[in-house]
Amino acid sequence: MEAADLSAFGQDNVWVIILKTVLIFFVLVLLTLFNIWLERRVVARMQHRIGPNVNGPFGLLQSLADGVKLALKEDFIPKAADKVVFVLAPVLSVVPAFVTFSVIPFGPEVTIPFTDITTPLQLTDMPVAVLFVMAIASIGIYGIVLGGWSSGSTYSLLGGLRSSAQMISYEVAMGLALVAVFLYSGSMSTSQIVAQQNADGYFWFGLMLAPSFIIYMIAMVGETNRAPFDLPEAEGELVGGFHTEYSSLKFALFFLAEYINMATVSAVATTLFLGGWHAPWPIINVWPGADEGYWPLLWFFGKVFFFVFIFIWLRGTLPRLRYDQFMHFGWKRLIPISLVWILAVATIKLVKNNGGFDTRTMLFAIAGAMVLFLGVGLLADRGGRDEATEADAEADADAFSGGFPVPPMPAGGPVRGAAAPLTFGPEPDLATTPSTATSGEES
Repeated sequence: MEAADLSAFGQDNVWVIILKTVLIFFVLVLLTLFNIWLERRVVARMQHRIGPNVNGPFGLLQSLADGVKLALKEDFIPKAADKVVFVLAPVLSVVPAFVTFSVIPFGPEVTIPFTDITTPLQLTDMPVAVLFVMAIASIGIYGIVLGGWSSGSTYSLLGGLRSSAQMISYEVAMGLALVAVFLYSGSMSTSQIVAQQNADGYFWFGLMLAPSFIIYMIAMVGETNRAPFDLPEAEGELVGGFHTEYSSLKFALFFLAEYINMATVSAVATTLFLGGWHAPWPIINVWPGADEGYWPLLWFFGKVFFFVFIFIWLRGTLPRLRYDQFMHFGWKRLIPISLVWILAVATIKLVKNNGGFDTRTMLFAIAGAMVLFLGVGLLADRGGRDEATEADAEADADAFSGGFPVPPMPAGGPVRGAAAPLTFGPEPDLATTPSTATSGEES
């Protein structure tokens, strides 16, 4: 297949560019309000509660009411804070969240209503669009780190450092997961990747590159600091995380950035793994016009809401992990598996270019082998923990030998899994054991 032509981008009039920018901003704000409402309703249904149902039909205006409440709250700056950085940090966090949507394709070329101007349903595209998304998204980490540092609070600083370490660690796994997509599509342009997936029998990369898809889905939850990976906001350890000292609109900006980042990683997953704005294969076979006009907007946002629902489902289902478990899984599981998978995909591409075997068959076989490898690794890790002796678990009796206030790690390494079961001695026989009152009367 020939590469898609990028000449359609960069030719729009100034007013068309402004119109696209305003529409993207408007859609993202509305999407945030709807996602907050959807999360509260879905989690309420999971927990057998009602959820928002008063403000507006079905409680749809509850998110708007919460936003107005935040705007009317008192806006204060702590005395020990660096005021300039304290104010700029929320802006530095939320602006990249909006900018990343500039290269996301929402649909094909369409005609603007009431005009004869034809333009793609995408603000712009470039040969390295996915790298642009990764680069801009990483800038948001600075807003979180600087927000925690500039607050002048120890707990906010710890929350910012923890968040930066978490996001950087899982960005590595996320980037490695996308390398296989680049190798197989032969491009880093978002529009070309979408076209490549839907040119050869509607075979999405989410199926052909299943290990990359799974690793990306795990990494995107860690990247957005969502449950069960919302460790920077662990109330029992850090009070409230990096935004403990923020209030009013500055706190609302951090909140807005989190939900827009959810939509961003969901849109990237839709674009790179689920065929982008193209209709699913059963629909396109029955209705050939499903990929024309403005209908692709429906398929695109339907796939995005699928990922948003997964975010909500995880939050209502899984408990929060410990930080050492989280980092161990990222560095010792996701990254090595990603590297092995990249080598496998590169080998397949090399053999295919030299006229070798069927690519799809080998991809499915290697994907199954990778899943088996992951399962064996997890079982081996659990078996190694089960063989640890009680002496190793009870060693290092001095709780502060590693330095106050952080106690040292257990001698056998981090304790993972469920706690050891409690054991009790035999119950005393009440028939043969005299009570205290009886002994006193006899004496």
